[in-house]
Amino acid sequence: MSDWKAELDALVSETMDFARSLRSRLPSSMGKPGSIRPEPARLEPMNWGGSEREEIQRRVASFKAHQQRHTRQREDYAASEWKRMLASRTWPGASEQSGPR
Repeated sequence: MSDWKAELDALVSETMDFARSLRSRLPSSMGKPGSIRPEPARLEPMNWGGSEREEIQRRVASFKAHQQRHTRQREDYAASEWKRMLASRTWPGASEQSGPR
């Protein structure tokens, strides 16, 4: 049972030696590990070329146009399918009626 404990101690010791060797390779300008506190890069505000209200209005208009285009395509597809079904007249009783009016 002590065999795994010896292996664990050896692994911890090896890991600590490795960590010490890495610390010695750090440039002196970086200081001690753990004391490194780099300041985050500051980003300048983005200039969108207009107000946020104009950007929102533009996006809403684009979305509305997309929805209208989608609605037209869906209606055109439904109409073409209806015409195809009327032309084939495969449902029972179709010869008596020509469809809804």
